[in-house]
Amino acid sequence: QVELAESGGGLVEAGGSLRLSCAASGSIFSINAMGWYRQAPGNQRELVATITSSGNTNYADSVKGRFTISRDNAKNTVYLQMNSLKPEDTAVYYCKLYMTTAQFMGVRVSDYWGQGTQVTVSS
Repeated sequence: QVELAESGGGLVEAGGSLRLSCAASGSIFSINAMGWYRQAPGNQRELVATITSSGNTNYADSVKGRFTISRDNAKNTVYLQMNSLKPEDTAVYYCKLYMTTAQFMGVRVSDYWGQGTQVTVSS
């Protein structure tokens, strides 16, 4: 059994900051890529930022220079520091972890999604 617990969302004024966290727990052998995605009402889910096991990062153009993704491998946790927030950043934010996990009589290599956390930026 593997669980992802997201936290850190909320309501903030434009120009403010929030820090999202996503912690994985359970029978985890390894975590490769970690990432954050977001979905606004009426829109498709889109990539925000990713980080590899070696620390290489990638960002959507819309968040470059404002958001920072990081990871703590000892805690199986990925973070998203969001600064200079804009109303257009309002969305449900989801973490996604590509993990190798223990299963009954084997292993599973797959993407795991968090439950989502709401971020609302007021103008």
